[in-house]
Amino acid sequence: MLDVAMVFAAGLGTRMRPITDSVPKPLIRVAGKPLIDHTLDCLQASGVSTAIVNVHYLPDQIIDHLRSRIHPRIIISDERMKLLDQGGGIKKALPSIGSRPFFVCNTDAFWIEGPGANLARLSEAWNPEIMDALLLVASTTASVGVDWRGDFTMDSWGQLSRRSEGEVAPFVYTGVGILKPEFFRNTVHDVFGLAPTLFSIAGQGRLYGQRLDGLWLHVGTPEAIVEAENAIARSSR
Repeated sequence: MLDVAMVFAAGLGTRMRPITDSVPKPLIRVAGKPLIDHTLDCLQASGVSTAIVNVHYLPDQIIDHLRSRIHPRIIISDERMKLLDQGGGIKKALPSIGSRPFFVCNTDAFWIEGPGANLARLSEAWNPEIMDALLLVASTTASVGVDWRGDFTMDSWGQLSRRSEGEVAPFVYTGVGILKPEFFRNTVHDVFGLAPTLFSIAGQGRLYGQRLDGLWLHVGTPEAIVEAENAIARSSR
């Protein structure tokens, strides 16, 4: 099992307005728990020892919320001077990430576990000999809160290909994956997204997917909060 995770908590949460006018998106509560705690609790249960959390928008609220957290150990990557996007956020955090592959986790989604723990399954499927990145993917049509056409197709070996223009892809990226840090060390720019790196890796045939076991809940809008909570209520009956 990998022991370091990069947790993205720096976004502006514009699609969540007006809620995010006063509360950063990672602290929005779904089913009685802040979104970031859904992520961190999952990392803790999977044995991750260190979570690097980047902050930018309303950062003090997030820092205060995480101050008492013991497991996983929290390292704050402060981006309040400039929002670096996900790729740039990883680059800035590399001294804390180290040289080994690491988890990445968004904080606007989580899942209801199936029979298998998804982070453990993802870690077990990781093969650095053939993979430069391994993404946890979910069904585009069966997931909650997906309002786009999906992200990837996946062959029988688990290799991912980028969705073609106009196509509805069967799999959506859940915001969780395993990456190698070397892809971010020698980049020229400080501000850049993660998607171009993933698409480049896919073009080289070294981007793979692991299908989520359970139900993925994407919480990108105020309406999606209700959808997610309804799905959780149905699953507990």
